[in-house]
Amino acid sequence: QVQLGESGGGLVQAGVSLTLSCAASARRVSASVMAWFRLAPGKEREFVASRNWSGSSIYNVNPVKGRFTISRENDNNMVYLQMNSLKPEDTAVYYCALGSYYSTVMNDYAYWGQGTQVTVSS
Repeated sequence: QVQLGESGGGLVQAGVSLTLSCAASARRVSASVMAWFRLAPGKEREFVASRNWSGSSIYNVNPVKGRFTISRENDNNMVYLQMNSLKPEDTAVYYCALGSYYSTVMNDYAYWGQGTQVTVSS
């Protein structure tokens, strides 16, 4: 069983940076795809970014292009989301997810963390 735990959320002002972290508990996570999704008030859960074991990444371009960067440390079973130039519309609960293959679809990820709240004030 894989357990994921996010950290790093908080209340920040628009324009600043924040880095989210996600720790995975199981072995062989390095062979999986790790991703970030977010759930904003009144909206559906939205794909943010994912990164596979070899270092290739995909992003939800429109909301986060050029501002967010996903990275991971395979040896430490960690994935990060560096968020720059935060905007009030980035306010959401951010979830870490783990899956077996590259996908932007929520249902393709079998394991999820509990989420960390990011609130960006204007």
